[in-house]
Amino acid sequence: MERENHPFVEYLESLRDDRAALAALRRGLGQPPGTVASMYPYVVRWLGDDTPPWQEAAYYLIAALFAYHPAEGGTGNMGHHFARVRDPKGDNTAIERRFTALLAAHPDDLDFYLRQAVSFLKSKEVPVNWHQLLSDVLAWSHPDRYVQKQWANAFWGRARSDAEAMQSEQGTS
Repeated sequence: MERENHPFVEYLESLRDDRAALAALRRGLGQPPGTVASMYPYVVRWLGDDTPPWQEAAYYLIAALFAYHPAEGGTGNMGHHFARVRDPKGDNTAIERRFTALLAAHPDDLDFYLRQAVSFLKSKEVPVNWHQLLSDVLAWSHPDRYVQKQWANAFWGRARSDAEAMQSEQGTS
C-alpha cells in the first residue's frame, strides 16, 4: 500500500538540482544523526522542539540517503526495489542475504543497513520511493514488525506465487 506524500520528502525532492544542498546533506552519511552542522539548514526546520530523538534521527537519515541517491521514479517499498534487481534465471543468494540482513536490522543499526541498501540500489540504477521509506523508517520499531512483513511480501510474494503456479501446472500435466 502506497503512503501519501510526505512534506519533508517533497522538500528534499525540490532540492534535486541544488548541488550545494545535496552535498551538505550527503555529509551526514555514516554520521550520528544531528551531528553534521551542514545539514541543519535543511532538516531542523522540519523538527519541532518536542520531536522524539528516533524521529529526528529518521529525518537526518532520509535526508542524507536522499542526497546520495536522488533519482526520481521510485515506487513501492524496499522489498519492491530489491525485487527489481533479482535475476529471474540466476542465483540471487547474495541479494537475498543482503535483503534479509536489512529486514533483521535492529533499529540502532538501521542506518548502516539502509546506507548499504541504497548504495546497492544506486549501483543498479533503481530509484527509491523516499516517501514510503520515510514512513517505513518511522514505523521500523513497531512491535508487529508490519514494515518488515510488507517488505518481505513485496520481495518474496511474487516469487512464491510463481512457484505455486509452476507446481500447479506440473500437477495438472
